[in-house]
Amino acid sequence: MLKKIVFGIGVVLAVMLVYFYGSSTSAIDVETISLEEPDSLFQEILPEPTLLYGIAIDSFDVFEGKVKWSQNISEILSNFNISREDIYALANASKGVFDVRKLKAGYPFTIIHERDELKTARQFIFEPDPTQYVIFNLSDSIFVQSVAKPVTHDERVLTAKIESSVYEAVLAEGASPLLVNKLVDIFAWQVDFFRIQKGDEFRVIYDQKSVDGEVISVDRILGAYFKHFDKEYFAVYYNQDGQEDYFDEDGNSLRKTFLRAPLNYSRISSRYSPRRYHPVQKRYKAHLGTDYAAPVGTEIRSVGDGVILEAKYGQYNGNYVKVKHNSNYTTQYLHMSKIAKGIRPGVTVKQGQTIGYVGSTGLANGPHLCFRFWKNGIQVDALKVDLPPSEPIDPKKLKDFLHVKNVMINKLMKIKEDSAKPMLAQIPLSQK
Repeated sequence: MLKKIVFGIGVVLAVMLVYFYGSSTSAIDVETISLEEPDSLFQEILPEPTLLYGIAIDSFDVFEGKVKWSQNISEILSNFNISREDIYALANASKGVFDVRKLKAGYPFTIIHERDELKTARQFIFEPDPTQYVIFNLSDSIFVQSVAKPVTHDERVLTAKIESSVYEAVLAEGASPLLVNKLVDIFAWQVDFFRIQKGDEFRVIYDQKSVDGEVISVDRILGAYFKHFDKEYFAVYYNQDGQEDYFDEDGNSLRKTFLRAPLNYSRISSRYSPRRYHPVQKRYKAHLGTDYAAPVGTEIRSVGDGVILEAKYGQYNGNYVKVKHNSNYTTQYLHMSKIAKGIRPGVTVKQGQTIGYVGSTGLANGPHLCFRFWKNGIQVDALKVDLPPSEPIDPKKLKDFLHVKNVMINKLMKIKEDSAKPMLAQIPLSQK
């Protein structure tokens, strides 16, 4: 409306000027008044609004917070002059869009509210994950809308020489720490990551997803090279009849039937030993497992496919899970802070599936996982057991694999040391 009024006033003034001064020799040049481009005049009068989640906020205030433990949407909005009736209506409107009972503790939310004493909320925005946000609208009409953030898919390359650890080398090159776990899992049986030495090096080509410039996932490593103790290893990603795996130059699988470790990249605090001084019992005794020090809550993975034999609490083992993989192999995971949801005797688990979380329950003096490994009914050192590899490339697929391998290794060897972090491709996966 304001735009039309401004334009109309301009037209009237122009006509009046022509009428009164049209016959004069000092007539005003009406062409100096731009009436053909009213948009530019209007834009000079009104500045661009400030937007947050696509909502103009110049006339309102913004409150940002994080959901507290056991806090619900009713408790949050009642502090911003929203009645129980409106909260009930909002919960009904959210059905099929977002379950308000699933507000997660520690996750961010934003409230846009009136600039007055009551601070009445107009919109409540919750981010259930980095790729989306949900707008709960309370102004004019009540409705709920889920909005997807633009996700960027990057193919990137990275090369680094190690000074102290793979983790620090990856961070030093500006890459996401999420890349470390992927890289360690691929080369777990070729490279001893607990004996990494200065001068080891690696090169990697990988896919990652980013939102608002922040990396949210490393989806897949396409190819990698690792030099360890002057020995070179290659890993080439290949999808064989729907089964994704990594292979060396000859088409042999880099993966064994079991993961090397039940935790993502962590520190071994105590190894398998027939005689070890127990830090709690203060005496020497056999330690028939491998201890991995890690923060409380770190995910513990089943090292292989299998069936849950036990999932319970024991006086010395604390919360623990025992998995039978086949007639030869069984593994056990001790001192968990808690056992993962759904993990109980008789349940089938897949390799890499989360079965619990690191803690210090039972006979433990700090957060760690004690990992135990049985072969043919006898406890053995998990770090020394000789395991068979996964299936190699099918001979029928070998020709295609060799082509993929040659292309990838050629790319890896062309990566120069000064070219770390360049982006090879950038493809928007979704739009707002």
